[in-house]
Amino acid sequence: MFDGGFTVSAGVHGRLGNLNSDAPIGLAEIPPNAAEAGALGDARRQNRHQGIVVVTRGVRPGFCTSNADNFLRPFGPPVLQVTSEEAPFLVNSARQGSDALLRTHVQRTQAQAFNVTAVVSGSNRSIAPLVVMTPRSGWWSCASERGGGLAFWLEIMRTLRDARPARDVLFVASSGHEIGYRGIEVFIERRPGIVTAAKAWLHLGANIGAAQGPGNRLQASDDEMESTMAEAMARVGLRIDRRVPRGTVPAGEAGNVHRGGGSYMSILGTNDLFHNPKDRGPEAVDLKVIERFASAFAMVTKSLAGA
Repeated sequence: MFDGGFTVSAGVHGRLGNLNSDAPIGLAEIPPNAAEAGALGDARRQNRHQGIVVVTRGVRPGFCTSNADNFLRPFGPPVLQVTSEEAPFLVNSARQGSDALLRTHVQRTQAQAFNVTAVVSGSNRSIAPLVVMTPRSGWWSCASERGGGLAFWLEIMRTLRDARPARDVLFVASSGHEIGYRGIEVFIERRPGIVTAAKAWLHLGANIGAAQGPGNRLQASDDEMESTMAEAMARVGLRIDRRVPRGTVPAGEAGNVHRGGGSYMSILGTNDLFHNPKDRGPEAVDLKVIERFASAFAMVTKSLAGA
């Protein structure tokens, strides 16, 4: 895990045992993005082991990694993520108290990532802008995790270009999603006051239009934002599977806007291939659902932009 500790080149040697046992190296199992919650999160914060091995357990077998939400503030012992296919061997080894060598020796190298941004200019530059955002990065090929959001992002841009909106519409496809949403953080930092100054933020989240284990959830800052999105979805024949309770910190980049006091609406999907290397190819996406969501998002954005 990129927000945990790392070993020296020689690694950590000791007995492998269950998480929170007295074994130097603990063994745990988690679904994607549960690295800070529950027993594993507690063990990491309290440094209960010299190292931890985590079996990643997605809906489908594979190496379904977790994001590093605290990338800039690493904490706890070294944590090595492994594919679910190694679970039988590791569970048996922990049961026997086998000796293990855990090596996560890392050298960080400075690098530069980038966001993709654009503006569709409005006829009245004095009124509050609208922001449309979606992540552009993810684990592995992430065809259905990121594909839908990027498709809607481009379709909204094309629609507004032709519609000539009243207000400016800012578009950002952000990088660094897996490391604490760093891309959207930088976007906001370079535009002081943008979170609350914007008319609204439209967040095109993960897995929208995924074909394997489909579903969706709606996140919104207030009743007006929620009803606006819900009505647009109903018009194109899309149901809402889950509504996040008001006041809950939303998942994804919408959380950055929520914490900053901004107005937002956000859609995320469900996906059996979430963070799985097999999330690739045309069979991972449902083009008909993507088309309907594109229509709904374009409808909402045109209304909010005064087009």
